[in-house]
Amino acid sequence: MIIKPTPLKDCYIIEPTLFEDERGYFYEKFNEKKFEELTGLNGHFVQDNISKSSYGVLRGIHLQKGDHAQAKLVSCLEGKVFDVAVDLRKDSPTFGKWFGAELSSENKFQFYIPRGFGHGFSVLSETAVFAYKCDNYYNQESEGGVLWNDPELQIDWKLPAEAVILSEKDKNLPKFSERNF
Repeated sequence: MIIKPTPLKDCYIIEPTLFEDERGYFYEKFNEKKFEELTGLNGHFVQDNISKSSYGVLRGIHLQKGDHAQAKLVSCLEGKVFDVAVDLRKDSPTFGKWFGAELSSENKFQFYIPRGFGHGFSVLSETAVFAYKCDNYYNQESEGGVLWNDPELQIDWKLPAEAVILSEKDKNLPKFSERNF
């Protein structure tokens, strides 16, 4: 496992060590002990979620607030997505900054996003199956978020705007300047 820092404080891309032969491949998807040794961060997860989406679907930018904040380890099991984290920690040196990475079934990369970040992804392939490992349980009353196309953030989702498919909830998230986080 190779852990690479991103420009955002405490966010990491995790690249697996792949073992391949004529039968296929094997890799260790996550090892809590190695993760903690390499990052100094807690890597204990309590909930796994899976979503399937079609091309153009954009999910986000979401977060859980307060006592229900969640760190996430995300990956794309099938297809390809552009995954984005936005630092919403007011005391962070990277507050208001975002970073995105392509995650796919081909590269098998994972993206670690700590508590206090907004998260979203856009689907770049025909379909995508996306996995989320969370270190805290979901709580509907603690939902927060930021509008996907907020002009202050200027996120490039790697999709033409006319191709973006949003849920009603995501269409109505507040702007970054309205800070509900």
